[in-house]
This record gives sequence, C-alpha cells and structure tokens, in this order.
Amino acid sequence: MNYRIIALDVDGTLLNDEHEVTDKTVETLRTAHEAGARIVLCTGRGPVNAIPVLERLGLTGVLITHNGAATVETPGPKLLHQSGFEVRELAELVRYCREQNIHFDVNTALDMFVEKVGEREAAMYEKFMVSPERVEDVLSMNVPLVKFTMFGSEEEMDAVERDLARVSLPPSVHALRSGAHFIDVLSKEVSKGRALQALAAQWDIAPGNIVAMGNYYNDMDMIRFAGLGIAMDNSPDAVKEAADAVTLSNNDDGVHEALRRFVLPTGEPRA
Repeated sequence: MNYRIIALDVDGTLLNDEHEVTDKTVETLRTAHEAGARIVLCTGRGPVNAIPVLERLGLTGVLITHNGAATVETPGPKLLHQSGFEVRELAELVRYCREQNIHFDVNTALDMFVEKVGEREAAMYEKFMVSPERVEDVLSMNVPLVKFTMFGSEEEMDAVERDLARVSLPPSVHALRSGAHFIDVLSKEVSKGRALQALAAQWDIAPGNIVAMGNYYNDMDMIRFAGLGIAMDNSPDAVKEAADAVTLSNNDDGVHEALRRFVLPTGEPRA
C-alpha cells in the first residue's frame, strides 16, 4: 500500500458527534492497518482519553496528543516526547481567566488539573471521558505543563480570542483555537504537523507516504504536511481549502469513505 502512516484527528473526524466510532470505520481502519499502514491518532486530547479511542480500534501504537505537545506509545503509556513550559509564564493569562470567569485547565503530558468545576464543565469532562484533579492554585504548581486550555461557549471563546491580543503571552507560547469551544496555549514550536513530521522522520517515512485527516484549524499544518491531506465535510472552509480532498462528514463515516476511496489498495476488502 502506498500510504505507510494514516494520521487521524479524533473529535470531529474519527468520532461522530455522539463521540463514537462506527463498526464500519473500525473495520476499514483495521484493513488499512493489516495492509501495512500505521494508524496514528493526532488529537488535542491527552493520553488518558485518547488511548481508549485507539483501543476501540483494537490497536496499539503511537499517539500524538495535546495538539502535538506530547507523543506517547501504547501499551504503557510510554512518553516518547513532550514540549513543555512553566505555569508561571502564564500568570497574566490565569489572572485574566479568573477575572473574566473563563474556565481553564492545565495539563502535564499525562494528567489534567483544574481549580474548580461547574455543572457545565463537569458535563464536558464527562463527555470527553476525563476526570481532572483539583488544585487550589495552579500558579503554585512546579511541574512542567504541555497545554493550558480555556473552555466556554463559542461566543465566549470568540471574545477570548479577541482579548488575547491584549493579554500578554510570553514569546515562548502561542494560542490555538482547537475547537469551537476550546482555545489551547502551547509551546511556540508545538503543532500536530510538527509532531507528525518528527515521527515520520524517526520512522524514515516520506510525506508522500502519509495521509492525514482532520476537521479544524489545529489540523491544517498536519493536512498540509501529508502527501494526501483530507478535510472532513464538517470542516470550516479554510480547512477544506488547505486540503487535497474533502470527504464526508464525521457523522457520515467520512474516515471510512476517504480510506475506501483514496487509500485502500485495489482488491482489499472494503466495508
């Protein structure tokens, strides 16, 4: 098979809006895996709630998590790489979130921490299958972080994006809209595309032998890096324009359809 890596975003791409991956898509991915492709999940999630998705596929292997800030391998998980920062670098952003009542969590490579959780946030964490640990004051933490995430309504996150122009972020980090309801702050050099590029170099796999699928702005550099970049039909227009092809939506088995159409070699069983 021409493609040796299949890099997949999770939410809005591999999973439908019910946060499920269908049996049809599982079967097609396993067929691609058995034909020689490595399935690499590339997600904004951390390992704790990304690994169960890989297990649902019946696979083990490497996952790019936290939007490229941490790469892990299963079983384990074994931490292969992380790019971190100190929470004190985001002191002004933490104060802004507290003053504006913007929910935030902070993430090490393997764990998540919050100062407080309301009903709306508890429902979100339950949906994403994660149980953050409580801390009194994140600014007192002295462990390296890989991601700082803000959560709220789409309108709230739009306002945060506008405000970030005046909130002083250090030059060592950057802010990334990773979903309609999420904004992540990561080390400056971190992205899914860069993590995928590093992994491909380690495995001696050329971009032309990689297919990447995603649905949001944080997937664009990964889509551009891959020899075949595919956007979901539920993607914003800018993401579709960055892609080589557009498949069906995440609610219509778009990953299955793209693999069937572009990736699986002639003669392979197709669901």
